[in-house]
Formats: sequence, C-alpha cells, structure tokens
Amino acid sequence: MLAYWILVGLAIALALLSLRGDRARADFVAEALAHQPSPKELPPATVIVPIKGNDEGLEANLSALASLDYPDYELVIVALSETDVPAIVLPPKARLILAGDGDPATGEKINNLLAAVDAARPDSSIFAFADSDGLVQRGWLQALAAPLADPHVGLVTGYRWHLPTPPDFWSLLRSVWNSVIAGGFHGGNNAFAWGGAMAIRRETYHGARVPEFWRGAISDDFRIAAAIHAAGLRIAYAPGALVASTDHTTAGEFLDWIERQMIITRVYHPKLWWLGLFSHLIYCGAMAASVYVSFQGSTFAGEYVLVTQLGLGMLKGTNRASLAKAAMPAYETWFKRHGWVLTWWVPLATWFWLYSFLASARTNVISWRGNRYRVVRPAPLR
Repeated sequence: MLAYWILVGLAIALALLSLRGDRARADFVAEALAHQPSPKELPPATVIVPIKGNDEGLEANLSALASLDYPDYELVIVALSETDVPAIVLPPKARLILAGDGDPATGEKINNLLAAVDAARPDSSIFAFADSDGLVQRGWLQALAAPLADPHVGLVTGYRWHLPTPPDFWSLLRSVWNSVIAGGFHGGNNAFAWGGAMAIRRETYHGARVPEFWRGAISDDFRIAAAIHAAGLRIAYAPGALVASTDHTTAGEFLDWIERQMIITRVYHPKLWWLGLFSHLIYCGAMAASVYVSFQGSTFAGEYVLVTQLGLGMLKGTNRASLAKAAMPAYETWFKRHGWVLTWWVPLATWFWLYSFLASARTNVISWRGNRYRVVRPAPLR
C-alpha cells in the first residue's frame, strides 16, 4: 500500500500544481481582453495564410481574415502551386503567392511562409501568420499586434479551440484533448507559440534570424519560438487571438493527429515532451491503481482518492473552458450547449494523452498535408 499512496500522492500533487496559477491567469485574460489598443500599437501589417487544398470551412475562414477590424493590413495567401488553390474561395482583396518547391530539406509550409514574407509589401511593420483551418474573430489582428509595442516581446501567439459545429464524439474529444495545451498559456514568457496565430515585428523577424531557424525544419512554431528565445526576447500570449476550428475529425484522423503533434514536440522540445510523459504516466497509473484498490480493499480509500483526483482534473477543465468562453463571445452558445464535455471528459482525454506520448515514441516519421517527413531537430545555430 505504501507504493500506492506514493503514486496517488504524486498524482494529486501534480493536479494541485496545475491549478496553482489559474487565478493569476484569469486576471491576465480579463485585463488583456479589456485593453483597447492605441493607433501606435497597430502599425501596417501583412497577414500570411498558407493553404493546401479545400479545407472544411476554408471559404468562411479566408473571408474572416479578409474582414479584420484593423486600420491597415494586406492579406497574402500562399501555396506551393496553383493546384493547391481552390479559386472560388479566394477573397477579392487577397494577394496570391505561389511559392514553388523551395528548399527540399525544409517543410512545405515553412517554404511557403518564407516566400510570402519575401513578397510582403515594404511598408508592413508586422508579419502575422494564420492557418487555413481556423476561423478568426474580427479583433484577432489587433490582439496579436498590440503586445508587440513592448520592446521585450519578440513574438505574440494566440491559440485554437476546436468547437465542432455540429458536434460529434471524436471532434468533441479532440476539443477536450487540445484544451489542455490551450490552458497552459499565461501572461509571462511562454515556452512556445502556435503557428495558426502568431505576429512578429519585421525587424525582429530578421534580427532574430527566423529564416535561418526555419530552414531545414518542419515545425514553423517551435523553431520561431527557439529563435525568439535565443534572441533574449519573450513570447507573449494574446487571449483575444483565440481561433475557432469548427471542422470535424474521424477516429483515425484524431489518433494520427495527436501522434503527429507529440512527435513534433518530442523532437523540437524534448524537455516538454518528457515532462508531459512523466505527468501522464503518474495520472493514469494513479487512476488505474485507485480503481484496483476500490475493487480489492475493504475500505473506501480508493474511491475517495479517485474522486479527488478526477475532481481536480475536471476543475482544471472547467477553468480552461471559462477563460476560452470569455475570450470568444461569438461562441457563447456553443459553450453553453457543449462546454460540459470540457469538464466531464477530462479523465477520458487524459488516457488519450498517454496514448499520444507512447505512440510518438516509436517513430520520427509523420504524414502531413499529403507529404511524409522524417522529423529531425536542426542543429543549434551559432
């Protein structure tokens, strides 16, 4: 029984630790959402979105990017070739760039981003990056641009929330799984960024040598984060730049996706991967042990411990959902109808998290947007 109490003690301690900063995070989100940027915080910008084929909801997603509440910006859509561009969905104000094959040792998305940045208009002071499968809010670009007024901030990131409409089991499970990452962003220097909602100053992009960090890489967001931290700058989180992904997934697509996310994490941010693997081995081991003790013992110790552990995890899920709901008022109805899964399905999602870590340990090969890559961590730059 000593081993059992050590295991569950660690699990409960980790759960409590994950809740420790939630009050400060809530205060930061409220303050960030209430901030009204001044004109000086909103210089001319270029918004870049790479596309490859006709994603679910692509026309609405691009239309939202073409209708942002921002004083002066251009929208650049970039693709490898014309065959990747569904012509009927391009907004009239968008400018199309065809990147071509680019560097064969570099991922297709990064090659596209490099070409689009090179083609950006000269008077844009900010480069912002979006993904084609996300639906942004009108204030998305304002939220990303404003923190860049701080000279210590090198990169600003938002994140995505999967809000499938209408919902189904696997798409909702993806939302719960992904919300764990979303709940980790905070008001300080964040460990990484998300490529579907990022903004950087032009001078920082070149001064931090982002193109050099990108070449030979697959992951745009992990590598740009590495460039920013290497330059001694911070990665700021913008709650107002949360992006809704309203598309759907199947069981096979979901399992492939979470494995791919963790393979990329293991290669580009191994410390984060090992910490996550350790935590989920503890979480899931404690859950399984408490169930076993409940069936084997003559007391209710296992039941009490299990309820405590699950309760803390579900409380964390509730906190994450509350902050997302505050930052995404257009989706208040979705959260009211379906937000309960973000609380009650947390224990189930925890086991899929463990699966994603274990599955990602077996290979460095991923399939992404019709291409197969062997993910190799680039050598450190001098």
